Amino acid sequence: MHIPPYHKKKSVQRFLAGTFAGAVIAYLLFVYMHGSMYSHLLEENRDLKSEVTELRNQNEALLEDNENLGEKSKEPIKVETIDITITNEEDLSDSLIIHDLEELIREEITHIVGKNVSIISESDDLLKATIEGKDFTVDDFTYQFTVETLVIHQTVKIAVEADISN
Repeated sequence: MHIPPYHKKKSVQRFLAGTFAGAVIAYLLFVYMHGSMYSHLLEENRDLKSEVTELRNQNEALLEDNENLGEKSKEPIKVETIDITITNEEDLSDSLIIHDLEELIREEITHIVGKNVSIISESDDLLKATIEGKDFTVDDFTYQFTVETLVIHQTVKIAVEADISN
């Protein structure tokens, strides 16, 4: 039995070359789409993890406060949440780094949740010094922050500017 020599025909050679080129392009397209999808899912995962951590801390502080509510019902307003905004996000290389930095700052000052607003407002300079005085390291880069805005109420809103230190 003899196999016909189709590989010598130009039309078959073009078909095989086109099939190979199409397979390479399809593979590259698949790798690109998979990478972008994975990046998006990773960012969403970090957002959700930071939200869960924040809600756990808030829940613990509020449960602790609720236990003491009966005897301290006439106390002033307490801090419930912390909202951190980095003003120069466009200068940072990746949105994942932004979430990590916000989470590190939040962990540094999470002790103020559940405290009286009057106590926190009296020590606002200490709160600023806590943030500005510490270096935060993410992905082998060290960041320092300058507090631009600090609003103290039930939600403590902090706007900071990030600088990469050497």
